[in-house]
Amino acid sequence: MQITRRDVLKLGGLALLAGGAAKPTPAAASAASAAPSAAPVAPGRADHTVRIAIGLIELAPDTIVSTTTYNGQFPGPLLRFTEGRPVVVDVHNDTNTPELLHWHGQRIPAEVDGAAEEGTPYIPAHGTRRLSFTPGPAGFRFYHTHVAAHDDLNLGTYTGQAGPVVIEPAANPGAYDQEVFLVLKEFGPAFSQGGDMAQNFLAGSEVPALKRSGEKAMAASLARGMPHGYEVGYTAFSVNGRNTHTDQRMINSVPA
Repeated sequence: MQITRRDVLKLGGLALLAGGAAKPTPAAASAASAAPSAAPVAPGRADHTVRIAIGLIELAPDTIVSTTTYNGQFPGPLLRFTEGRPVVVDVHNDTNTPELLHWHGQRIPAEVDGAAEEGTPYIPAHGTRRLSFTPGPAGFRFYHTHVAAHDDLNLGTYTGQAGPVVIEPAANPGAYDQEVFLVLKEFGPAFSQGGDMAQNFLAGSEVPALKRSGEKAMAASLARGMPHGYEVGYTAFSVNGRNTHTDQRMINSVPA
C-alpha cells in the first residue's frame, strides 16, 4: 500500500513549534520508515551528497561529544550553489529516526524545502531522498535538521546537524580577497528549572513595557502554584566546531 504525504501528516498528529518542525509520533515514524524514499531516484550522479549519522566530534583535546552530524563532521560540508542553476542533492539518513533537512533562507518548493508543516516528506530511517531544486536567492545560507526535539535533547537543533551554504549570484559575483565562514553552535544540552538562566549576555536594551508584562505573567503563574518552566543550558560553545571556552588557541586559528 502506498502511503502519501497527507497520510503521514494525519498519522503523525504533528504539533508545530516556533522555528521548528514536528517530531514524528511513533505511528508517523513507523509510516515514514516504511514509506518509499520519496520519488524514484533519478539516474545520474548528484551534485552533492549529505549523509546523516551519529558520530564523535572533537571540540577540543579534552572535549569530545557524541552527536548527529552531516558527513561525519561539524559544521557540515560547505555546499556551493549558483543562483538559478538547478542542483541535485542526495541525502542519506543512517540513523534510526526519520529526518528532515531544511534549506534555511531559500525560496524553493515545499516538496524539498525540508519542513514537515509545509508538507515535505521525511527522509526515512536508513533511507534516502534525492532533492532537486533551483537555489535562490543569492547569499550565505545554511542547512539544518527541522525535526523538533520536544523533550529529547538528542534530536533536532540540539544535535550537530548544521552546515553552511553559499549561493553565488547569477551575475555580478563581487570581488573579495578571502572567504571566511563562521558557524556558531552550542553542545552538551541539559535541562534546568527555576528561572536561573543568565540574561545579561543578550544584546540590545530592555523594553520596559515588555519586561513588566513578562514579570506580571510570571508572578500570576507562580501565584497559581505553577512551577518555573524548563530551560536548556549548555556545557560547550563552539565556532566552526572548536570549543571557545576550552582552547583559546583554537579560537585564533578557526579554519575558513
